Amino acid sequence: MSDPLHDLHRYRDDLVLLALCQLPVRLRAKFDPSDLVQQTLLAAHRDRAAFRGTTSGEVAGWLRGILAHRLSNAAREFDRDKRDVGRERPLGRAVEESSARLEAWLVDARTPPHDRADRNEQLLGLAAALAALPDAQREAVELRYLRGFAVKEVAEELGRTPAAVGGLLHRALVELNRVLAPPPE
Repeated sequence: MSDPLHDLHRYRDDLVLLALCQLPVRLRAKFDPSDLVQQTLLAAHRDRAAFRGTTSGEVAGWLRGILAHRLSNAAREFDRDKRDVGRERPLGRAVEESSARLEAWLVDARTPPHDRADRNEQLLGLAAALAALPDAQREAVELRYLRGFAVKEVAEELGRTPAAVGGLLHRALVELNRVLAPPPE
């Protein structure tokens, strides 16, 4: 039987995307999402004996849990003296919600279950395509579609007008459609 943890780096883009989705813009100057993901992958490698799954989906879930822990620690470190307990939300749930939104982009409810087997590969492709976008476009897409912000909220978070955010989203979606479109038959 093959080791489901043999190729952890293939989950990197997916994890970076999830880290970007959950790490507030104000913390990105202090915590690099790539560094948090690297710490996640190192922890997974170090603790590989504790992993009990057998599928790539179980690996992805386990890695998301480790990432959520890293993100939680980073936010706690930054906000140690500025906590507002009323606004806290478990990061593990937030990471799962972002992951579910990513998967929802890829899975059509009419798709037969046997065709959904490629979902993880598609998710990794989407993560790579998003990572290749210019920063402003990627941030707009993450906030709007992966975190569920309204356009007005995205504009506030990015310090831009709603019209500018609309332009960023349009250009990003055109590029994502170009990159992710199936090859012509």
